[in-house]
Amino acid sequence: MVTGAASGIGRATALNLAKEGADIVAGDLNGAGLQATCGEIENMGRRALAHELDVANSDQVAAFVKAALERFERIDVLMNIAGISPKQSFLDCTEEAWDRTHDVNLKGVMLCSQAVARHMVERRAGCIVSIASTCSEAVIPALGPFYHTSKAGVMQLTRYMAQELGPHGIRVNAIGPGLTETPLTEESRSFPEISEAMLSRIPMKRWGKPNDIARVALFLASDDAAYVTGQTIYVDGGILCMV
Repeated sequence: MVTGAASGIGRATALNLAKEGADIVAGDLNGAGLQATCGEIENMGRRALAHELDVANSDQVAAFVKAALERFERIDVLMNIAGISPKQSFLDCTEEAWDRTHDVNLKGVMLCSQAVARHMVERRAGCIVSIASTCSEAVIPALGPFYHTSKAGVMQLTRYMAQELGPHGIRVNAIGPGLTETPLTEESRSFPEISEAMLSRIPMKRWGKPNDIARVALFLASDDAAYVTGQTIYVDGGILCMV
């Protein structure tokens, strides 16, 4: 199961999983993008189910999980990738933007993980991977205050879930992308002065690609990561070395 599968890191992750033989349940609010992702998965010879989803809505999350189980009978992996990043400074931050960002980025991870984990506990097996951020550890002013706090919450929620679910055979990890070429960063990348300032903080001197993140997600979902849990792995071109 992959949330945020219509574009960016979510789409890349869904496609990488499918290339390795997985069937995919893809969730996103972008129906057209979902259909495109699922069409590409089916062209690989894998099965795909598109499900329009607001991860912050518990009823929609329940329907998402129910649809996955009805179609495929079990859930092996959940990828929590859906996220938003309104561009507001601390002094201009609105209550509405604060609530919506935390609802999607943090509550959405909780709702999806909880619903899927109940099934995984019964099977005593499963893997959950969520998207945190380098903003879990460091400040990137252009990304706004509520993005930072929501992603720091994902990192700590990952640790908590790992210790509670570990005895049930469930691994829980997170990935902290650095500055990555996705729809969330498109506005920032469109201004040369902002883009150059951000690139100056990256030792590898390039923006990350969605596939850079997706390949690490694939590793965490695989048996190669069988003894890895409770971790946030940063895929950032070295940006945290500069903090």
